[in-house]
Amino acid sequence: MVSQRLSTTMPPSNLDPASLLSMYRRMRLIRRFEERTAELIDGDEIRAHAHLYIGEEAVAVGVSAALDTPDITTSTHRGHGHILAKGGDPMRMFAELMGREAGYNKGRGGSMHIADVGLGIYGANGIVGAGAPMACGAARMFKNRGEPHVAVPFFGDGAMNQGVLLESLNIAAIWDLPVVFICENNQYAITSPIADMSRGSLAERAAAFGLNADTVDGMDVSAVHETASRMITRARAGDGASFLECRTYRFEAHNTALRGTDLTYRSAAEIERWRERDPLTVAARHLDAEDGWTQGDRTAVDEEVDAEIEEAIVRARGSAIPSADSALDHMYAQTYPGFPAGVSE
Repeated sequence: MVSQRLSTTMPPSNLDPASLLSMYRRMRLIRRFEERTAELIDGDEIRAHAHLYIGEEAVAVGVSAALDTPDITTSTHRGHGHILAKGGDPMRMFAELMGREAGYNKGRGGSMHIADVGLGIYGANGIVGAGAPMACGAARMFKNRGEPHVAVPFFGDGAMNQGVLLESLNIAAIWDLPVVFICENNQYAITSPIADMSRGSLAERAAAFGLNADTVDGMDVSAVHETASRMITRARAGDGASFLECRTYRFEAHNTALRGTDLTYRSAAEIERWRERDPLTVAARHLDAEDGWTQGDRTAVDEEVDAEIEEAIVRARGSAIPSADSALDHMYAQTYPGFPAGVSE
């Protein structure tokens, strides 16, 4: 069954003010992390490009706020927000982007391969849709063990035409797996608009596999959290898989290497219309309407987040760059039959 509940008006928040303020802070942390990442790339401290999550923060935060540490998430090439939303360490992330030893992958993986298994973060992934079968495997493990945990793969609208994603939807349905598929429909697969790539509702396509499916305003963290929480609770209870289409928008280019090309496939007016629904602004409006914070609270939270991000950058800069003679470290398990002599784990 699929329902369409996306509205052009902002309904009242279903969250208590403390929870909403916490989510606002987490979204602000992601936003500032991404802004500083772009600046560090421009300053050649990060010698690569990155796929920024600016504009989509409500999805990661709204979903992750309903998860526990043992629950597993898989991510995408646009994964910084997912990792931070589930509790990732900004310092270790900056260090990874800078190619330093303190990074999550000791500076060897970069932006698209950050993982923290201890936090249930099974990694960002540069292959479109590739996290979905991984999540199904984790969910099958939970089901076999009788554990009340959930696997949540994040993916974009472009993944809906990938065979591996469609196969994952099918197997999750027929095996009644505790998976909640989160489709971040940001309207474009690189430069291809979703209207040119897929007919009809993405949630309806998922429902055709027998999944519980819904569509939500992905710019409103309160709306995302409400529907995601219901689906996650359903999965924990053993009632099978769900699919949530979050209609959202990326404010920046597909990646930092393509900045300046946006207006070749979308208009400035379109971008501005979506910016009026900035997830941080929407959350702030909820808090204003419900007296969820006092005068000056937003400034205080923003300044606190700014300080946290700057401290993370300073600490990341202080981490060592891996030495050349360690280039082969961590490439092989010690039990691998052909493990080269003299190469450490």
